[in-house]
Amino acid sequence: MKPPMQGRLDTQPDADVAPPPAVATRLDRAVDAALASLGLRGPGAWRQGGVAVLSLAEDAFAIRAASARAAGRTLDLQYYTWRGDLTGMLMAREVLAAADRGVVVRMLLDDVFAIGHERTLAALDAHPNIEIRLFNGTRWRRFGRLGYALEIAFGGWHLTRRMHNKNWIADGRLAVVGGRNIGNEYFGLEADGAVSFRDLDLVLAGPSARGASAVFERYWASPLARPAALVSAAGERGGLAALRPALDAAAKAPEAAGLMVALAEHPARRIRRGLTPVGVDAVRVVADPPEKATRGLGARKRARAAGGIAAEIADALRAAKREVLLISPYFVPGRAGLDLLLGLVARGVTVSVVTNSLAATDVVAVHGGYMKYRRPLLRAGVALHELKPGPDDDRPSLLGSRGGAALHTKALVVDGQLAFVGSFNLDPRSAALNTEMGAFVRNRAVARDVVREQARLTDPAVSWTLALRDGRVVWLNEVAGAPRVLHAEPGASWRRRAVAWLARMLPVEEQL
Repeated sequence: MKPPMQGRLDTQPDADVAPPPAVATRLDRAVDAALASLGLRGPGAWRQGGVAVLSLAEDAFAIRAASARAAGRTLDLQYYTWRGDLTGMLMAREVLAAADRGVVVRMLLDDVFAIGHERTLAALDAHPNIEIRLFNGTRWRRFGRLGYALEIAFGGWHLTRRMHNKNWIADGRLAVVGGRNIGNEYFGLEADGAVSFRDLDLVLAGPSARGASAVFERYWASPLARPAALVSAAGERGGLAALRPALDAAAKAPEAAGLMVALAEHPARRIRRGLTPVGVDAVRVVADPPEKATRGLGARKRARAAGGIAAEIADALRAAKREVLLISPYFVPGRAGLDLLLGLVARGVTVSVVTNSLAATDVVAVHGGYMKYRRPLLRAGVALHELKPGPDDDRPSLLGSRGGAALHTKALVVDGQLAFVGSFNLDPRSAALNTEMGAFVRNRAVARDVVREQARLTDPAVSWTLALRDGRVVWLNEVAGAPRVLHAEPGASWRRRAVAWLARMLPVEEQL
């Protein structure tokens, strides 16, 4: 196990990266073949990598599952949420099959979303090649949700600081980072009445994956990452034999047919799809230090002083000369973020933002925090777009709601040449509370792929464009080629409007 790194967690492969192992796995060969197809071959080819932008849910599922099938050494998996639904079971099946082949599997999950899944996690953890750790658990973890609630009630507000990272690494040669957790809603298998997310991932192939591995190693070594065996009751362990047939049955479910068919493609062709060659210094994986989630105020201050992803993103935006494109499902810039964006516009930088509308969002309270920033942004000349909803599920609450199609992508592009994709939302929770990660890629072709995604999201058929009319916010909707002006949060019910208004009035912005 590598020792924890000191200071800011800011990683990138350096010029002296080690060549791949002498004994190549099936995944090694697939990655090498994919890179060779880009012209990256010869003695120094291992110093070059590739990056692909994944917008389609099918591709995002297939690259993860295919890399698990081809892995021969390690699978390092770090997630905020890994649901026990059909997609979660399909992924678990691939992970278990890899472990059966001798692959060493390490799974690091945020503890809050592990509550209720103890038996499944204990069964997997009982496999000799699988180790599971849970991040930032309550002292009363054995009491499940009750223990969490009790600790919060007695002042344990450190538990609101969650590990929001998403990180999938196979054999240290291929990584997938971005906005997707593991669950139906992220991979197009939403059930009736549940949300379906539009999201984005980056595939990092070859040396480009090394930064993602460094992030995982630091979190895995953190004192906040506790072995699952310590928080699972003894009676919950030993259920692997019962779990296997359930996972096999999931793979035979009619709803899984499309995803399983996608796995028939050869891993090299799957990896090659959309891959762009990049230099060893073109990719930089950045992350918050895990200490950001610690209990003590002093430790959190030291973590902030060490830097983090929010500062990295702010620096990237300040360097803009022509254009900034922002995609964030939850957009609450705060005073500092507002000043940064207004400053960009003041010196001639074009700024465009796409976020969820009130009708589309899965967290109504966050929209309430965002509402007060619309007028100053529009007055300054920032272009605002809000995603239209899919089929509406009108069940809002202060902390969250579910339904329809919602934006979940977290990405930005600066001057058409620097792209960022990760887990970081442009809101106070990502900036100050949760730990986050993502990757900057300085490459025009990769940036162009993210720009295309932004263009799809801002299409009038998909999003409303906001404007000011007599000082009031209005929504422009194009119907049969003719613009139509809409008022009062289009598509949103009075209940959603009421919840958003309440959230706007309450002093809760720092928790959004």
